[in-house]
Amino acid sequence: MSRKTFLYKLKNWEYWPSYMFYLPNIPYACYLAVKAKSPVFYSAVNPGIYNSGNGMESKFDTIKMIPEPLRPKTILICEGEPIEIVLEKIKKEHLNFPLIAKPDIGFRGLLVKKINSREELEQYLLKYPIKVIIQEYIDLPNECGIFYYRIPDEQKGHITSITFKEFLTVTGTGKKSIEELITEDKRARLYLKLLQELHGDTLHSILKNGEKFVLNTIGNHCKGTRFINGNDFISNELELSFDRLNKKIDGWYYGRIDIKYNQFDDLLIGENYKILEINGIISEPTHIYDASTHTYFKAVKSIAAHWKTIYKIAKTNHFILHFPYTKTSAFIKDLVNLKRYTKRLHSLTR
Repeated sequence: MSRKTFLYKLKNWEYWPSYMFYLPNIPYACYLAVKAKSPVFYSAVNPGIYNSGNGMESKFDTIKMIPEPLRPKTILICEGEPIEIVLEKIKKEHLNFPLIAKPDIGFRGLLVKKINSREELEQYLLKYPIKVIIQEYIDLPNECGIFYYRIPDEQKGHITSITFKEFLTVTGTGKKSIEELITEDKRARLYLKLLQELHGDTLHSILKNGEKFVLNTIGNHCKGTRFINGNDFISNELELSFDRLNKKIDGWYYGRIDIKYNQFDDLLIGENYKILEINGIISEPTHIYDASTHTYFKAVKSIAAHWKTIYKIAKTNHFILHFPYTKTSAFIKDLVNLKRYTKRLHSLTR
């Protein structure tokens, strides 16, 4: 990382490492653990998801929880599976390129890639010898993340966060190459290495004056997507729509749903959109990363408020509905495995 990039990230808190947002909340989390009578009380939040969605859950399994009309066609590929078998699975599900490939266990957009051909798919599977899922590419123009929760013994839930996603884009001048435009853009240049890997020689092309070029269509902050606070769009009508959806997803009470859609009104009626994935207890209300509407301290406070919600849901599930907490030793073992697995994923990107 260059000194210039380091200083830019240091000055802009939205790029700070995730522990900076969670360390200040540890004392509060410990207080909630004492009240709940378990250090891993949060394991009882989403009974339908493995360990409530602590990061080790299978994305393939959680996608299958989504009502079929609202989920993308998805197949699971085991480690070392021959390309011929993979292509047969793709054909059976009537999938066509481009496709989306991602680790079956993963987060924050790590190793998520748009695959345009058989050759790219084969290269991806060879480079990343892990269990992955292949999804149809949802060619809808808009993407957002909506954070929803419902206390299990209540009928109505609540939306606490809407995040609109603005994909990294440059605009041509008729004179400069795409790469030059990237290096002149404060945000885009942070992802130059990634964009060089994605686009190769295409970055040497010169765009017409006013022509726009979308650099990445994967809606993750770590891939350059800008998160825009959309909380003004929270409404009773939208919450009722998500209440209806929530009651079709057994055992999910808390987390963020990532959605691709055409018009926002489609979300109000609950039709004509696709849910890319469901996230559990480690999901974030990503509107907090819009530095134009939030401060660092406001973001930390928002995370604390969500921890309070986690406690309320876990307490209801455990003490009223009698859903057991995961054993502390088993949960810790899972976290150790997650750390080991994450380290392996990062090593594959080098």
